[in-house]
Amino acid sequence: MDGFNAEHIFDRRTGYAYDDLIILPGYIDFPVSSINLKSKLTKNIELNIPIVSSPMDTVTEYKMAIAMALQGGIGIIHCNNTVSEQVEHIKKVKRFQNGFIQNPVILSSTDPIKEVYRIKKKYGFSGIPITSDGSIGSKLVGMISFRDVDFIKDKETPISDVMLTDLITIQEGGTLKDAYEILKESKRSRLPVVDKKYNLVSLICRKDLANSRDYPLASRNKNTNQLLVGASITTHKNTEIRIKALVDAGVDVLVIDSAQGNSKYQIDTIKSIKKLHPNIDVIAGNVVTMRQASNLIEAGADGLRVGMGIGSICTTQQVCGVGRSQATAVYKVSQFAKEFGIPIIADGSIKNTGHIVKALSIGASTVMLGSMLAGTEDSPGEYFYKDGIQLKKYRGMGSMDAMKKTSSNERYLAQDENIKVAQGVSGTVITKGSVSIYLPYLVQGVKHGLQDIGSKSITILHNMLEKGEIEFEIRSMSSMRDGGIHGLHDYQK
Repeated sequence: MDGFNAEHIFDRRTGYAYDDLIILPGYIDFPVSSINLKSKLTKNIELNIPIVSSPMDTVTEYKMAIAMALQGGIGIIHCNNTVSEQVEHIKKVKRFQNGFIQNPVILSSTDPIKEVYRIKKKYGFSGIPITSDGSIGSKLVGMISFRDVDFIKDKETPISDVMLTDLITIQEGGTLKDAYEILKESKRSRLPVVDKKYNLVSLICRKDLANSRDYPLASRNKNTNQLLVGASITTHKNTEIRIKALVDAGVDVLVIDSAQGNSKYQIDTIKSIKKLHPNIDVIAGNVVTMRQASNLIEAGADGLRVGMGIGSICTTQQVCGVGRSQATAVYKVSQFAKEFGIPIIADGSIKNTGHIVKALSIGASTVMLGSMLAGTEDSPGEYFYKDGIQLKKYRGMGSMDAMKKTSSNERYLAQDENIKVAQGVSGTVITKGSVSIYLPYLVQGVKHGLQDIGSKSITILHNMLEKGEIEFEIRSMSSMRDGGIHGLHDYQK
């Protein structure tokens, strides 16, 4: 053999980071286009691309979650907010793309037009069905959009005075294909679905149909056809209220957001969720050892986050002296967890597509991105300029800035402490543009990596790992320098 298999590499007493390793190339007999990146997020949830956005308050809210799901990944809504705020983010994702919208926003004909303004501001859309009593299941009497009320000065004007009554509908039982043809012919943006008595049953949006066509890999709930979305929670004693509200809102997976997951508090939380909400998958963590993983798997975890103190803005290892080198952690935990059918998420220290490839090659089923997605158009916050450079704020959930909010304190089990010890920092990141452009670029890079290894899928990649067919070498500092960009006056990608 030219190199060494993973078992040989990680059987030493040295902890390795991704940059310490290089994968030796395999044999290529297939094009990049034939590579399948489907992978397990949890025991029961599969994604079309192995990428998850981190539950950080400068990374994932509803816009990021929508963008991630459309591309085939998933976003995890952070919990550094109120229960109602987090629930509203979940609802916005669920309303965005779901084929037949079962619970559309509805108004009655007697409502004033100021309600249209309110809905536009709150949800970002208009095109509202009007029923006799303002509820689903009652008679459809009209449609209204922001264009119908934009120039009316008296905001108390009843909707009945300006609503569209020349309606085009589709009968209950029609297909999305039928709906597409009607919308294409009528050039309308909304298509009400009615029963035989003309009662409103649901709603179809032109944009949703276009997204179904333009995003064939979108992550959807198989039962509802809604976009997949996750939410983070803590182990605080009142977290049951948040959990129930998130489940009622339609969340697909809960992620327990703890810096150190091997605790009585997290084990009790997992058991409680499984008892009260048995159909909801739970991702536990964070962990870096097999012993930690064992306790959480035994409690009922459906997936694990692996990583401690290795994020770009995390200082846990410096402050607490606790953690583990990430490549070693991913390999050790994944080898243990696979025996129980539990997928792992490599969380932290991902700086480029090569790191994603390495994480997958040593056992991760998915990777969680924070800094790489911060600064995109879809992350929370406003752009600002400093020294002529367009930036966005990015902060660790263990930073003093983030810990001003209760839920971040809870993540580090510090809510009752008078003295706070930061385990992260706040900073800025350079703009990266839209996730709709950036993420496909990352995905294509990962595909090229798998092609070079000689694997057509992540499943095959993990089989190769198990058989010892993926060969690695440890890199020297000189090798790391040679493997990066060097010897140029300047460059651009």
